[in-house]
Amino acid sequence: MMIPARIREDFPALQQEINGSPLVYLDNAATSQKPQQVIDAIVSFYTNDNANIHRSVHTLAARASERYEHARARTARFIGARDASSIVFTRNTTEAINLLATSWGDANVHEGDEIVLSTMEHHSNIVPWQILANRKGARLRFVGLDADYLLDMDELRKALTNRTRAVCITQASNVLGSITRITEIVEAAHAVGARVFVDGAQSVPHLAVDVEALGCDAFSFSAHKMLGPTGVGVLWARRELLESMSPVLGGGSMISVVHDDHSTWADLPQKFEAGTPAIAEVSAFAAALDYLDAIGMGAIREHELSLTALALDRLATVPGIRLFGPSNPANRTGVVSFHLDWGHPHDISTLLDQQGVAIRAGHHCAQPLMRRLGVSSTSRASFYLYNEMSDVDALVDGLARARGILRGAA
Repeated sequence: MMIPARIREDFPALQQEINGSPLVYLDNAATSQKPQQVIDAIVSFYTNDNANIHRSVHTLAARASERYEHARARTARFIGARDASSIVFTRNTTEAINLLATSWGDANVHEGDEIVLSTMEHHSNIVPWQILANRKGARLRFVGLDADYLLDMDELRKALTNRTRAVCITQASNVLGSITRITEIVEAAHAVGARVFVDGAQSVPHLAVDVEALGCDAFSFSAHKMLGPTGVGVLWARRELLESMSPVLGGGSMISVVHDDHSTWADLPQKFEAGTPAIAEVSAFAAALDYLDAIGMGAIREHELSLTALALDRLATVPGIRLFGPSNPANRTGVVSFHLDWGHPHDISTLLDQQGVAIRAGHHCAQPLMRRLGVSSTSRASFYLYNEMSDVDALVDGLARARGILRGAA
């Protein structure tokens, strides 16, 4: 059984006070805090093993390369990928999706082709495909949501045609928490010959993910949302797909032989990892995965379900609130977005921060979804393994105080 109070002791940032109150960190969908084990792994690299990788043969370089490649194998194991060479490290989820859209997209999407998205996608899973579609004369088709904020599967099936080249879909919404049925999407998309590319930025930190079982063709996520350092993203794709793709960045590390007038590429995954990567951060990511596995993704999921259920119940008592996302916590991650008819989200966030409660306010890089929800922005609380039931109380109590302040000011 998880004991959040004990877990919190591993996170130095959570030990501080903000504006005289203990920090209640509820902005985990944006980025998670880091345990001391991850911080120590970064310090250890720079203290003991700092060198560039895959080039020199001296001891420090060998140790640095070993740590980097260990993290690759560790990442593959964490998401159920059989082949570690199918793991490409990028800077973030955004870069991973852009790599797909640029390399795979240029070769496989043509005038008149279609790419299917959902209305709840993050901008990172919209804009790269927009750029591709505009460049190639293709069309984006957006699939909507049902009455309970879940992907409308009937609408998705109707959107799939022999012109569909790819379905680019989130596994979990960063605004609604809605979990999509990836295996059903894959079955429907593959039936018309389309690829399925999954944005897993909001799912991998919170759900047990097995990319082989999902059946998708590519899967992207970021380390910083799952206890790891910033500056590390992951693109997993099927080997045959990666082998068919051309590199997007040229330079050192990604080549086999360079001639005056042409070059040949390194084997996977180095073909897509030009230049010096974030070596310390990637190596520390392995420590984050060790930490998550030691607790267990199943236990993390159960804990977040309890937190989310409590938050939905308690927030429903707040006057003037509109809650977004599936009514059943089992259909969502630990993300709760809401709109209050008595305060702008930025004002709400500011007043909560004065009480030590950190939430997110804005359009959450999901403006198309905001328009469909009929709002310009929302407030968002998002939970993780170190949050406690008392954090939900702090949020709801903080909203009551914020309402009193704003009504008094009016």
